Amino acid sequence: MKALFIGGTGTISTAIVRRLAEDTNWEVYLLNRGNRSEVVPEGVHQIIADINDEEAVSDAIKDLYFDSVCEFIGFTKDQVERDYRLFKDKTRQYIYTSSASAYHKPAAGYVITEGTTLANPHWEYSRNKIACEEFLMDKYRNEGFPVTIVRPSHTYDERNIPVGAHGSKGSWQVIKRMMEGKPVIIHGDGTSLWALTFNKDFATGYTALMGNRHAIGEAFQITGDEILTWNQIYQTIADALGVKLNAYHVSSYFLAQAGAKKGYDFEGGLIGDKAVSVVFDNTKLKRLAPNMTTTIPFHEGVRIALDYIKSHPEECQRDDPEFDAWCDDVIAALEKAKQSIE
Repeated sequence: MKALFIGGTGTISTAIVRRLAEDTNWEVYLLNRGNRSEVVPEGVHQIIADINDEEAVSDAIKDLYFDSVCEFIGFTKDQVERDYRLFKDKTRQYIYTSSASAYHKPAAGYVITEGTTLANPHWEYSRNKIACEEFLMDKYRNEGFPVTIVRPSHTYDERNIPVGAHGSKGSWQVIKRMMEGKPVIIHGDGTSLWALTFNKDFATGYTALMGNRHAIGEAFQITGDEILTWNQIYQTIADALGVKLNAYHVSSYFLAQAGAKKGYDFEGGLIGDKAVSVVFDNTKLKRLAPNMTTTIPFHEGVRIALDYIKSHPEECQRDDPEFDAWCDDVIAALEKAKQSIE
């Protein structure tokens, strides 16, 4: 069988490509600009092209037909409309990577299934994902376009460590604050529930849907089974670092208001996502992927990531002094407010 990955070198897709590259049942193609060719496994075909150049892509795939086309970088409706034009006669299955952040916010209940309403007034990213899903499902219902929707939640790999609030350069500055003994901001009171999935585990669920006729016209959320509070997440990171956690809890609404002045979208990333307690019911996925479970729990995954981050400083250790100073300002402002109340 032939699979085409649009992208194929990101946090989620890299693990899937690696898994399929070892499967003799699959011939794997990547369509991207070739910026991370060093992570592409041996034997994988690369089509170097910009997916936004429809004419060039159409010419590059003119003699190819795929069992699965896997989209990982489609964020807006016009991008999936482009994909529809390119692949409607070129594949038996089109798998679109949406997002679990598209589920209803505020949450009516903490247990999430694929039937949970899609609505997120707090995050444009999520609303765009919903629009993409609606377009694709309309094409399935009216034309038989063979779409499968997948909804990841918080998936991470060896290059990054999941945190709640961070700056534009990723989570390294938060890790650095921990190592320096500085207070680290945790949104809310840290007791909301969250699901973290290492990308290798995600790949188990995803590949079970590829080429599977029972997945056509359906949506599946893909997460591991481990559920942690944010306090537990941060404490696990500190334990792996061998440092004391100096947690400083701040209201997500305060972070959203204070962060907007610096261009940090914590209304979307927190109120529209991470601040909400979620437990995913993956019964539907496990009917097609019975081996899907957490094989890399967070206390192991964070150590895998730390080993990689520490050994690849140029790639992973991006200092963010602006975010560091912002954290200090937020904490100082709240401490001053406490002192002003008699």
